[in-house]
Amino acid sequence: MNIFRLAGDMTHLASVLVLLLKIHTIKSCAGISLKTQELYTIVFATRYLDLFTDYISLYNSLMKIVFLASSFLIVWYIRHHKTVRRSYDKDQDTFRHYFLLLPCFFLALLIHERFTFKAVMWTFSLYLEAIAILPQLVLLQRTRNIDNLTGQYVLLLGAYRGLYILNWIYRYFTEPHFVHWITWISGLVQTLLYADFFYYYFQSWKNNSKLELPA
Repeated sequence: MNIFRLAGDMTHLASVLVLLLKIHTIKSCAGISLKTQELYTIVFATRYLDLFTDYISLYNSLMKIVFLASSFLIVWYIRHHKTVRRSYDKDQDTFRHYFLLLPCFFLALLIHERFTFKAVMWTFSLYLEAIAILPQLVLLQRTRNIDNLTGQYVLLLGAYRGLYILNWIYRYFTEPHFVHWITWISGLVQTLLYADFFYYYFQSWKNNSKLELPA
């Protein structure tokens, strides 16, 4: 554990809390992609298969439980809550997200660290997480209606990935033989997907204007 890893975890946790705050408090999921949330649920479900078999630390186990539970809760809210589901923009959130699953799975079968079920599923979760934000970014481009909490949610997700890159750089120079190409490349791809959003977010902040992404 180092300051960059801890900051990354806390930023990731903050993104989830911001999203749950938006959904639970104002009873709205406007601007939120159900497709992205479903992909994140699959990411966590396949990454944390070792939750009850490989104990690392209390902190590690609690974080796994929080991200698993929160991802299922968010999907439930959008799909089934009698008030929240009315604000879901199904007509705009049309990205065919399930088409991302097979390529990620086959890539995990081909490129992995170890050919075991858990290792392949863990690798699959990395590949899928790298592109899971795509439906959300496409939705924001289509609607061009980004409220403050939705913007903060996406910003925190991107910041979490950026902090993890700093964590990897720190560990590379402080830990012997710390090389994880699959994790690094997946994380870099994921961070680059946020670059456009970051640019327009900080432009809107600098100009004190409403955040809008180009169509």
